[in-house]
Amino acid sequence: MRSLKKTSKAEIKLDEAARAGWLYYVASKTQDEIARELGVSRQTVQRLISLSVSEHLVKIRIDHPIAVCMELALAVKEKYGLVACNVVPSDKSAPELLSGLAISVAADMEKYLRSEAPQIIALGTGRALRACIEQLPTLTTPQHTIVSRLGNMMTDGSATQYNAVTRMAEKTGSAHYPMALPLLAHDAEELKLMQSMEAVRNTLHLCDIADATFVGVGQINLTAPLVLDGFMTKDEATELQDAGAAGEITSIIYDNQGVVLDCAYNARVSSAPLKKAGPAPVTALAAGPAKVRAIQAALVGSLVNRLTTDEATAKILLSY
Repeated sequence: MRSLKKTSKAEIKLDEAARAGWLYYVASKTQDEIARELGVSRQTVQRLISLSVSEHLVKIRIDHPIAVCMELALAVKEKYGLVACNVVPSDKSAPELLSGLAISVAADMEKYLRSEAPQIIALGTGRALRACIEQLPTLTTPQHTIVSRLGNMMTDGSATQYNAVTRMAEKTGSAHYPMALPLLAHDAEELKLMQSMEAVRNTLHLCDIADATFVGVGQINLTAPLVLDGFMTKDEATELQDAGAAGEITSIIYDNQGVVLDCAYNARVSSAPLKKAGPAPVTALAAGPAKVRAIQAALVGSLVNRLTTDEATAKILLSY
């Protein structure tokens, strides 16, 4: 009898919680109105509403595109074991549009920049990252350090078009360490010599201890950013594809499993080593059908631990 009595009280409590939950979420009553209707205190109503949610008596559906994005982000996060994932709405009329990604990642960057404690922020380069920097407000944050993960010059000494580090430093007043090297050395011996310089060693060390890292992801084919920007010939792209290349991060090429390829091209790239992401945030921003294979390989290989993409790309990533 004692057990039956306890069960009965529990059921009555759930009935009250369901009633309070319905009045609050469906009938849009205020907590004071519910208290008067049920003849209880406002504090009791608060507890009943909380109980209705914790016992799954109330299920909330948000009828808005962002809800779909949040569901996709959670699914991608769980599928690939990410620390975090953010999915922005796709624009079907302009699938390559970067503005949504840029706004989202810029908001993430701003959190670090507004920290009073000094932060080291490491950046890749490219169109997507440069678009993020343009979305940042002008700040005064001299306590932070911005560092480049890769060389920012063409082989003839001219600056690359999409340098993100210098632009972020201009907008924040932060100290910055560009990798003042050509992206590609002539050979492995020249790269070893360049990376032995004290200034370069210091920059590589800052990359290694960065509090947050933001990188783009590129595909390897004849339309790859590296090819379009003159850092890779079409013949090299074809050879790398044949060798199993799936994508690149900071111009370092990796395969379908996210393993860095042992190849002549990688032996010339003046980038900080591409390793599995550790506990510090390493965010990739990339979207579009052409990049899906490269993104998926980076996630499988744990080269990044956070991803910002769009809903169309997220759906394809979940279909693998």
